[in-house]
Amino acid sequence: MHLRIPAAACAFFLVIVSSLHAAPPVKNDVSAAAANKAAGHPVLDVSSRRSASVLRAQILLDRTRFSPGEIDGRFGGTMRGAMVAFNQTRKTGGGARVTAATWKALNRDTAPVIVPYKLTAEDLAGPFLRIPEEMIDKAKLPALGYENVLEGLGEKFHASPTLLAALNPGAKFNRIGAVIQVPNVARPPATKIAGMSVRVSKSAGAVEALDEKGIVIARYPATTGSKYDPLPLGKWKINGVGWAPTYNYNPDLFWDAEPDEKKVKLAAGPNGPVGAVWIDLSKPHYGIHGTPIPSTIGKTSSHGCIRLTNWDATELAKMVTPGTEAVLVE
Repeated sequence: MHLRIPAAACAFFLVIVSSLHAAPPVKNDVSAAAANKAAGHPVLDVSSRRSASVLRAQILLDRTRFSPGEIDGRFGGTMRGAMVAFNQTRKTGGGARVTAATWKALNRDTAPVIVPYKLTAEDLAGPFLRIPEEMIDKAKLPALGYENVLEGLGEKFHASPTLLAALNPGAKFNRIGAVIQVPNVARPPATKIAGMSVRVSKSAGAVEALDEKGIVIARYPATTGSKYDPLPLGKWKINGVGWAPTYNYNPDLFWDAEPDEKKVKLAAGPNGPVGAVWIDLSKPHYGIHGTPIPSTIGKTSSHGCIRLTNWDATELAKMVTPGTEAVLVE
């Protein structure tokens, strides 16, 4: 199967500097013990501060496949969207809040939300390289992998590097066999679902997987274009999936490209412009794909395509088949 993995119709609209990958010092207002023991479960909404209760809710949402985006212990916009969708599906009446009824539904999953994890040789293997800003410099790298161990672990456990640092004060993340505390995002693997469809909502900033009855079975926060490159509304089909896609950058397709930029080919990797996977749409040059910086999902714009975190895009890619309907709506 030939997939139109992008000739550069999809990428960041805003320039994102690589320093966002680092984990700055933070106040340690979350902990593994607090998240696992959060028994009081206060009502939570967007006014809630960063806390163990918010962290617990995020992880439990993630395990239901109503993704809050990057898990960070904060009640931001992507978590709000997940909360609305989860409450609607579970008929809790909670709206955008985590209410007592919401907690009851979430806590049917009784597995701990934070678990110990032993660092492996693969986690530390690298190579870890700083990703340059310019496309021509990116093209010189043999792969667009992680910049550091913490970034890779963040993607593995759907969490921000800052959160992992807060959960593991003083940890250096550099020794095979070292035990750290991580979000427990384990769940049954995604499978192909007969009769499912995909819905992309510009207004909700989300990609949803629906079963044959139209019931939402998974929801992922998304970035869906910009005023210069709007989402192509309408009914399309999924052609197929390209894993570890390379990326052909063509400045002629970008309204904001510099006059002296050249066409270049970028190697594959999770820090490539389309991340770890490309889900090809029947609309030429458009797809659903991953991103190198998960914290930007829902907060920046794209050049028309539909961006998810790498882990959400990977899960969706395992659910779809060639011919799956993809409906893009306002």
